[in-house]
Amino acid sequence: MSSAIETRGLSRRFGDRPAVDRVSMHVPERSIYGFLGRNGAGKTTTIRMLLGLLRADAGSAYIAGINVARNRMAAARKVGALLEAQGFHPHLDGRENLDLSRRLLGLPAAEIDRVLEVVDMTPHARRRVGDYSLGMRQRLGLARAMLGAPPVLILDEPTNGLDPEGIADMRRFLRALPERANATVLLSSHLLGEIEQTASHVGILSHGRLVLEGALADLKAGMAAEVEIGTDAPERAWAIASAHGFEAQCAEDTVVVTLAADEEPRHATAALNRVLCAAGVHVHALTPRQSSLETLYRQAAQPAIA
Repeated sequence: MSSAIETRGLSRRFGDRPAVDRVSMHVPERSIYGFLGRNGAGKTTTIRMLLGLLRADAGSAYIAGINVARNRMAAARKVGALLEAQGFHPHLDGRENLDLSRRLLGLPAAEIDRVLEVVDMTPHARRRVGDYSLGMRQRLGLARAMLGAPPVLILDEPTNGLDPEGIADMRRFLRALPERANATVLLSSHLLGEIEQTASHVGILSHGRLVLEGALADLKAGMAAEVEIGTDAPERAWAIASAHGFEAQCAEDTVVVTLAADEEPRHATAALNRVLCAAGVHVHALTPRQSSLETLYRQAAQPAIA
C-alpha cells in the first residue's frame, strides 16, 4: 500500500535533547493514522517538520511522495492542517472567514460551499464565528484545512476542550472523513480511547522514538496476553510473581502480569496461581485483560521509557 506520509530517519534536536530521534513512519493512503504519545514525546515537533515549519537536523519527510525539504511549496499544496481552532475573525461569519483563506489560496468561490458541506456546517455558515461553540469552530477549522481538496489532512488534538457530546460527535465525523474528503488523516492525540475508536492505523512515539507502528487490528491481535491479579496483598503478589520470572507491574493496588508470547495463556495463568498460593498469597481472582490500545501503548512504550 502506498504511503501518503513517510519519514526516513527524521531527527531534530533542541540543544542536547533529541526531540525526534530517527523516526521512520509510514501512513497508508486513505487511512486514519493515530499518532500517539504523551506530552513531550515529539509529536508536535514531527508535525511541524511534516508541514515544513521546522527543518530536520537529519532524515527526510515526504507528503504524497514530495520531499518536504526540497520542495516545500509543492508539498504544502498536498496537505491541510488543523493545529488549533484559532485564527478566525470573530466578527465575521463562517463563510466570510473561509473566503479570506480561499482568496489567499487563489481558489474559486464554489470551494467554500464544498468544504462547508463536507463538515456539515452549511446551516451555520452565516452565523458570526464569535457565537460558535468550540465544536463548531473545530469544524470550521477542518473546512479551512480542506480548501483545495488536499489529499493529506493533519489534525492535532481535534477533540481538545470538547465536552463528551462534542467528542462523540467529532469522533463520528472523523471516522467518515477519509471517504467524505477523499483524504488520508493523521490524527495526533494523547487520548487513547478516542484513537482506538477512530483510527485504522497507529504510530506510538515515546521519548522521540517511534516504538510501534501498524494496522491497529493487527497490532492488537499480536499483543501479549495479560492477567490482572485480584488480591488483598498486591505488593506481595507482585514481588512473588516477579521472583518466579513473571513480568509483573503493580500500580494503584493493581497487579498486572504480562504473559510470555510463546506461552499458552491457560497454562501460564495456572502456573502463576500455583506460585502465589504456595507463597501464601490469597488470590480471589485472576482476570484476563481484553486487548486494548491502552495495553498496547503500555507494552510498546515501556521499553523506551526504561
